[in-house]
Order: sequence, then C-alpha cells, then structure tokens
Amino acid sequence: MSRLNDDQQIRQLANLELLARQVVEGFITGLHQSPFHGFSVEFAEHRLYNNGESVKNIDWKLLARTEKLFVKQFEEETNLRCYLLLDTSSSMNFPEKGLNKLQFSVYATASLMYLFKKQRDAFGLCLFSDKIDWLSAAKSTSTHLFHLYAELEKMYNSPRVNTVTNITDVLHHIAQEIHQRSMVIIFSDMLENNLDTEKLQSLFAAIQHLKFNKHEVVIFNVHDKQKELDFNFDNRPHHFIDMESGAEIKVHPGKIRDAYKKSLAAYRHELELKCAQYHIDLIDADIQEGYQNILKTYLVKRNKMI
Repeated sequence: MSRLNDDQQIRQLANLELLARQVVEGFITGLHQSPFHGFSVEFAEHRLYNNGESVKNIDWKLLARTEKLFVKQFEEETNLRCYLLLDTSSSMNFPEKGLNKLQFSVYATASLMYLFKKQRDAFGLCLFSDKIDWLSAAKSTSTHLFHLYAELEKMYNSPRVNTVTNITDVLHHIAQEIHQRSMVIIFSDMLENNLDTEKLQSLFAAIQHLKFNKHEVVIFNVHDKQKELDFNFDNRPHHFIDMESGAEIKVHPGKIRDAYKKSLAAYRHELELKCAQYHIDLIDADIQEGYQNILKTYLVKRNKMI
C-alpha cells in the first residue's frame, strides 16, 4: 500500500461523522447563498404544508422568514426510503496515490447519510463487489447512522484486492429485497461492462427490474477524469496493471490515447442513451470535484419524489 499524503492521513484518522457534517453544513450554507432557496436547512426539521391538513404544527416564525408554510416534523416521521449501493471492487482503489474512487465514494455516502438523517429519510447501505458483501435495512435513527458509519470505516481501512464486479446480479438481488418504493443510489465506476454490449444489456435488464418495482435509480459514475477519461499520463512508457484481474501491459500512453478515448466515449455514449431511455439519472462524479453536485442531485430527486 502506497504511503498516504498528509491530507489523506488526516481524513482517514478523522471521525467520519464529523467529516460528513462539515460537508453537509458547508453545502447547506452554499445553498442559502445561491438561487436554490427552496433547499434549505429548514427541511431538516420541516416539510411543506399541504392544503387541507391541520394548521396546528405550522411554524409561524418560519413563515415570517420565508413567506412559505412549513409544518414541523417529529422524530418518528420518515419522508423517503433511500438505499446506497457502494461498489467495493478493486478497480475502485484507483488511483494509488491521493484520494481514490473508493475513498471518495465512502465520503460521499457518509455525507448523504448525514443529510438523510437531517431530512428524516430512512436509509440503508449495501456494500458489493461480485456479490452483496453487506446489506442493512433502511432506518432513520442515530444509532443506525453510526452503525453504517462503522461499516464504511471498515471498508475504507481494508480495501479489497483482486476483486471483480458483478453489478447486474447485485441489482437483481436488491430489487427482490426492497419491498417499498425507494430511491436507489449507486456509486460505481461502471467499468465491469466497458465495451461489452451483452453485459451492458444485462445491466439494464437488472435496472429495469428496479424500475418495474417503482424505485427511482441514480447512478453516480465515479471516475478520475484526468487519468481515466482524458488518459492524461506522462509522455513515456508505462506499466499498467488491471486492479481486478492482475493482468499487466506495458504501453506508451501517447500511442493509444486516441483509440482509448474513442472506445471509452462510445461506451459512455451507449450508457447515457440507455439511462435516458429508462429515465435513470446518470451523474458524472469526478473524484477531484468534491461532493456538492452529489448532495444537490439527491435534493432535486427527493423533491420530485415527495
């Protein structure tokens, strides 16, 4: 394992709940300073008033500040059920230096969970590679939140080696396990199906299984844009090792860059078309870009579902 830089050491040793809180509170502060005033911290304890319901729980002070009617919510109320599916296959350990895809996804998942808790949304976690390695129920309690944080921290500290992905079988299993309409959020680099039309068809058959059961699906396509999409490597021969299979190849990036990018672009285009066809949100998640877009995507989707 490569030596962690100082920033990573701080992140790894810090409390995951504290990191998640900082990300979410920074995000909420940003929303207050942006045009997206509808998404505010008040949603943590309130929901919009529906015409015809009792006015006894309306927050009149909040009405004075926002000119909108909000109803106070209580601990037992749950608005939405969300399941987070985290790809833990070995390809997620890229790159070896700096923040990798798995670490980014762990922080993003922890931040979403913190936001779920504030929103009174029930949330569950699934860790998977070629099979489901760990799956929780969906709950909205603080105890549940810290239990899931503990599982994320274990995964963070013990990444899998030479482990492949089978997202298709995992999604079929999840579709059978989830019995109430939910938001299913997937964090994966989606590399299992790269350039394989048959595997891509199987993947979308599994996603159709989820959609048939009325679940909403969001895929965060996690990648290092500079390295994986732009293939931006030094102009010298490199020794590449497949992190899942261990296969090795020596090649000069400059000689294959155009062909690589063309092939990858064709696959990504097909993926985008299929997601559009099945009304699935496919979101690029560059590990160098932070977590703001991930949290915003959830809030937009949530607003449409409630």
